[in-house]
Amino acid sequence: MVRPGHSPGAAAAATPRSFGVGPGGRGDSNAGCGGPTQAARCVTAAAVKGRSGGPMAYNDRHQAQMRQRNPNMNRWKLPGAAVMVLLLSMVTVAAAAPATRLDRIVGRGQLVLGTSGNMPPMTMSGEGGRLSGFDIDMGRLMASMLGVRLEVRRIPFGELLPALERGDVDVVISNMTITPRRNLRVAFVGPYLESGKCMLTRDEALAKAEGKDINVPATRIAVMEGSTSQRFAHILLPQATLVPVSGPLEGVAKVKSGAAGGLLTDYPICLFLLKSNPDAGFVSVLSLLTYEPIGIALPRGDTQYINWTRNFLDRLRGTGTLKELGVRWFGREARPQEPPAE
Repeated sequence: MVRPGHSPGAAAAATPRSFGVGPGGRGDSNAGCGGPTQAARCVTAAAVKGRSGGPMAYNDRHQAQMRQRNPNMNRWKLPGAAVMVLLLSMVTVAAAAPATRLDRIVGRGQLVLGTSGNMPPMTMSGEGGRLSGFDIDMGRLMASMLGVRLEVRRIPFGELLPALERGDVDVVISNMTITPRRNLRVAFVGPYLESGKCMLTRDEALAKAEGKDINVPATRIAVMEGSTSQRFAHILLPQATLVPVSGPLEGVAKVKSGAAGGLLTDYPICLFLLKSNPDAGFVSVLSLLTYEPIGIALPRGDTQYINWTRNFLDRLRGTGTLKELGVRWFGREARPQEPPAE
């Protein structure tokens, strides 16, 4: 029945539709749902879709068409929750990153230096067991630039690198020659001193002898255990009799007593021993038998720590501090020179 003033078309237009543009028109999700059977069919379809239709339904159909054209479109698309979890995990990992060696040194306010303490004038024990020397001064300067205290630990030379690898010490400064073998285990910065092997002896015949004359069992040479001097003697003087000692001072005692004909050690140590034993009767120093670059040993793989130490050493050179240390401990710049002719 048509009410007065209304046309059949108006009645049809008044029929409720959800976000549609007209019966059966595009975007009308209720198109064709006029009768009971059709209505039930539409309710079932809406339940399966989980939506009520309208523009959202059109958007779904549009994306479905796009996926048909490009099946891989959403293959790598992460749900929003998964993205949030991933971002949170990245923040957690960044926050939990371990502190660097420099962070730990500054945090505890202390730099731990490992040194043998028996290689004068590089590292030696004085009154009351207090350690001093060129290397100890280097450690003090390093700690000062870091703004922390210095703790010096006296460790046998052969145990220094294991102590560094275990983390017992932060740095090793102990007249240590940079060698390829050692560099496989730790990082080195330097050299801060270029040295060489020399022979300290009271035997004038030994001082003037040629290499082939020294390389005989009758020649007894004192060498420090675990040092490059010992390795050098094994390679170049395999027939000579090597007398192992714990350090240069023990080696000097062996030479003085006649238990060894000479002491093979580093050039700066020879200079110091000559100066501190003027009445020992040492007749000659055979200098610079090898090239010995002396460096600072650090834990390997710590780029920032290595970079900081390299800059520290460059600053010592640039300011003349390294030269001053050489004059203080050797009486000359920290670089070997040929000894004056006798």
